[in-house]
Amino acid sequence: MIELYRTDDAGTHAVDEIDDWVWIKLTSPSLDEIESVASQLQGVDPADIAAANDPEEKSRVEYEEAFSLVLIDIPVDDVRHGVSTYETIPLGILILEHNVITVCAQDTPILSPGRAGSGLELSTRLRRQFLYRILLRSALLYQRDLRCIDRQRREFEEKIKKSTTEADLMSLHEVETTFVYFATSLRGNGSVLTRLQRSGRLHPGPSTEDLLEDAATETQQAIEMAQIYRDIMDGTRNLVSSLMDSRLNNVMQRLTSITLILSIPTVISGLYGMNVDLSWMPLANVPHGFGIICGGTAIVCVILSIILVRRGWM
Repeated sequence: MIELYRTDDAGTHAVDEIDDWVWIKLTSPSLDEIESVASQLQGVDPADIAAANDPEEKSRVEYEEAFSLVLIDIPVDDVRHGVSTYETIPLGILILEHNVITVCAQDTPILSPGRAGSGLELSTRLRRQFLYRILLRSALLYQRDLRCIDRQRREFEEKIKKSTTEADLMSLHEVETTFVYFATSLRGNGSVLTRLQRSGRLHPGPSTEDLLEDAATETQQAIEMAQIYRDIMDGTRNLVSSLMDSRLNNVMQRLTSITLILSIPTVISGLYGMNVDLSWMPLANVPHGFGIICGGTAIVCVILSIILVRRGWM
């Protein structure tokens, strides 16, 4: 899908044709759309535009004669194994002499034109400011999603106090996987920002230097948040493992206690079932002998049960 925007005195609004100072927003573009855009812009090859369409592309900065390419990873919603989570996908920004091209496989709030006069509007006439605001929005979106993921982790910790199901373990795995994706992508984005700060071609002027520093600061904060949450997740993983081991030990302990109690009547009934002379069997010829033996067996089992309960084995 192709969307065209241009900034003038009335703000940033949609237009119908590619002209100077037009932002070309490509969302999951087809090959025909990519070739159509490239044919209208001098010095741009379709392969340069299609780079961000590849989910395996890494964050980087490239300088060509006609444009500069900045490729970063951004967070998007995802569903894996029936669990709502997040993943990261590439976002490409091509800075041309009079135009800006953005390429992404999904629509994202990072590329919203913004409200006029809000101070966060993406201006197609201020190309460096346009780039730095996208980088800042990306860092802030990472922070928001990281907080949401950590909230899911805390909810999971509350649930495992009662029981742990396979669905809970799968949710925990997806949360852990998302932290890995975020941490890896944020490190790549941090490298891009470092290179931009040292760049002569895209180095900010006095009016936009603070904006780039804000983007770098927020990205570094997101990197630290991802690392902290990953460390906490390791503790959660160990907690789950310890809880499951403890619950298994408790079950085995109870089963062992029950087996011990049931072994008493089994042994006594086995002795009286032996084919020996009745004169040698206690209570064999006594009236109500069977009831006495059963009652005695029950008393022994009750006493043993009380002992096991007091020791905390049942």
